[in-house]
Amino acid sequence: MLPEKIRELAVSIGDTDNAGQLRKASTYEFRYQNPDPEQPTMALLMPAKDRLTWQDGDLFPPMDQNLPEGDLFMKIRELFPKQPMTPMHLLAMVGRNGIGRLGYTLANASAVSAPRTLSKAELIKTKYSPAVFNELVAAYLSTGAGIAGMQPKIMVPDRPTIPVPSLIVKAASASYPGLAANEYLCLSAARRAGINVPEFALSDDGQMLILDRFDMVMREDGSVERLGFEDIAALAGLRVRDILSDRKYQGSYQRIAELLRQLQLHSDNLHRFFQQVAFSVLVRNGDAHLKNFGVLYRNASDVWLAPMFDVVTTSIYTYTKYPGGPELEDQTLALKVFAGKHQTKAYPTRDELYDFGRRVCGVSQPALVVQAIAQAMRETLEHAKGDDRVPVPLLKKMEFAWESGLMHGR
Repeated sequence: MLPEKIRELAVSIGDTDNAGQLRKASTYEFRYQNPDPEQPTMALLMPAKDRLTWQDGDLFPPMDQNLPEGDLFMKIRELFPKQPMTPMHLLAMVGRNGIGRLGYTLANASAVSAPRTLSKAELIKTKYSPAVFNELVAAYLSTGAGIAGMQPKIMVPDRPTIPVPSLIVKAASASYPGLAANEYLCLSAARRAGINVPEFALSDDGQMLILDRFDMVMREDGSVERLGFEDIAALAGLRVRDILSDRKYQGSYQRIAELLRQLQLHSDNLHRFFQQVAFSVLVRNGDAHLKNFGVLYRNASDVWLAPMFDVVTTSIYTYTKYPGGPELEDQTLALKVFAGKHQTKAYPTRDELYDFGRRVCGVSQPALVVQAIAQAMRETLEHAKGDDRVPVPLLKKMEFAWESGLMHGR
């Protein structure tokens, strides 16, 4: 159990312990401990060279981005029903293990004994059930609840020599059957198309997806470099948890491209961004929102687009806008393609998609990009027919959903 009130947390940045202090009084205050203006930055838009002390009425967006939400948040509530769940408490639970290089430590907190490591090979052979996954969450929550998102997921350490968990395990869901295999097929198609994605594997029973973290780089000496990571919502200064979660669905892919250009990313990154958007269009991923794109960085002059992550075919599932309401099909994108009051979230036509790639992302031959994605999707579907881990009913739904997107590649 954590204290009833938490007013201060020590903040680490990568390998630098106690790089800053986060305080909560009437406002939130972050203070760099080192006056050196060239020290590692807490956030791209909050460098020490601009000022050493930063204040905000709400938690800073680059810290807010990793707070647990959805299924994981509810499991935390179940495990600790009497524990306060303020942002400061949630950051203390995140610990040093959030995506990116920020870590949080409570003063005088007793050290938590490290749970046993669990290799990717063991996880692949683990037979899933809701009870088994709940046991995983209970066992590894002490490693730090440093991952956001609505889907059931938890971080797991796989190597004793690395002090932070390096695997992300995503589970099936009663609301979204076949979700792990769904994302596996999407990531497989993306990799075949030459799109940068994290390393991934599907469990033998097809119920759990295991991913390597993309924000950690192995050094030659066996240690790990923690890269900075910020999602687009955080870079835009948005806090999107809880009742404000609809904010991650506000905006357009054009505005994201413009933000990436403002960060002075190399033009290759805009080409990769077009790949990610085009892929979401073709596989009918209606959940490519502001938190599902981001950048990795070492410093302000070394920034690049993060790999594509959290990509599934959403159109095969139904949802309700309110309890007891009618079931609806997901037939729109998470964001508008183009900025503008009169634009819609409807999936773009082939010409509109090509126009986005050429005019917004500077891709000279967008048709070739789209055709490569379409070919990779066809190969993935064909390959999946011999994969016992992919249920036949799911595969048929994926084929039907992808058919409309494949028209763009003809």
